[in-house]
Amino acid sequence: MIITFVHHSCFVVETKERTMVFDYIQGGKVNGYHFAGVLPEFDRNKPLYVFASHAHQDHFDLEILKWAGDYPNIRYILSKDIRLSDRYLERNGIAASVKEKITFAPPLKTFEVDDMNIKTLRSTDAGVAFLIGAEGKYFYHAGDLNLWKWDGAGDLVNGKETRAYKHEIHKLADYEIDVAFVPLDSRQKKYAAEGLMYFMEHVDAKAVFPMHMWQDYSPIAALKAKISNGAFARRLVEISGENEAYEL
Repeated sequence: MIITFVHHSCFVVETKERTMVFDYIQGGKVNGYHFAGVLPEFDRNKPLYVFASHAHQDHFDLEILKWAGDYPNIRYILSKDIRLSDRYLERNGIAASVKEKITFAPPLKTFEVDDMNIKTLRSTDAGVAFLIGAEGKYFYHAGDLNLWKWDGAGDLVNGKETRAYKHEIHKLADYEIDVAFVPLDSRQKKYAAEGLMYFMEHVDAKAVFPMHMWQDYSPIAALKAKISNGAFARRLVEISGENEAYEL
């Protein structure tokens, strides 16, 4: 399979039987940032599944709904917090009929879309995280499910965040995950890697791609340098910039 890091939290997974796109946004949609990633060309003969973990502007873009005009074999799996009234869609130049291609996903549900088995976790911020079973493999995209500890937040708040995060991650303990996309947000400073490390220590994931890095990729190499177990460190993919592709 081919994994493409587009930008921020957007990844494209291309397998033999399908293409999956996670949390795509256009480059100039977030104030203060210009993401320059470009989507790869998709095989139009494959089903295209487009996921959005929640409604925040750095994770969801109405642009994805316009793809339905170019890809007849497209399905959307969107967090239930993404509100799309018919009037809102039509005001933005999108036919309301696109909703026939959307499955809205609440947290803590297991459901099927075509031949994919999808499980959602509850985010510690907004929306959901996705665990997708397809073609004998498991794919995990965390969205904003992270251990959101901050300097100055205090032990009470940070303790609550820690418990909530661990509670959700423990739900993945029985799965062998082939590809995982997990936040590593340098804005958290000394706490930036805690959520990702907890995930790696408690979840069997073969390849872990950091994301939500706001174009600062330096914490990846710094984290790998601190890991003494070489096999453990190799599970963490060292991203260095947008538009990078990896063959697994």
